[in-house]
Amino acid sequence: MNLNKVFLIGRLTMDPQLRSTPSGQSVATLSFATNRVWTDKGGARREETEYHAVVVWGKQAEVANQFLTKGSLAFVEGRLQTRSWQDKQGQQRKTTEIIAERIQLGPRNTGGGASGKESRAPSELSQESPVGNEEMPVVDLDQESKPEELPF
Repeated sequence: MNLNKVFLIGRLTMDPQLRSTPSGQSVATLSFATNRVWTDKGGARREETEYHAVVVWGKQAEVANQFLTKGSLAFVEGRLQTRSWQDKQGQQRKTTEIIAERIQLGPRNTGGGASGKESRAPSELSQESPVGNEEMPVVDLDQESKPEELPF
């Protein structure tokens, strides 16, 4: 049995790029970042960021373009796909992308204009919840937790 499944929760590093195929199908490209935080052997807190290319098709691409902006939090479920092409210099190139099968939008921010897109800087969006200025809960995986203490 084989399985090719990806689950990501992260933030967009730029606004979605929406295009259409010659047949008229919508496709959006999302530049996505995920963070990993851990404590090293010396007890220092470490953080690492991974960047991902996410491709969204059809109606979901249109929704992503309408509601997501740089800094938006989103959940992506999809699969990995590697494609190759020849560049202008004749070199063979490869890239691995996440083909989204489902996208769930993160908390909506209270700011934003009539278009539904936020007009605030990503740093202002980093820890907000849909309730206003209440901070999003953080779960530290290095500490033992009881299920009843989890914020979700």
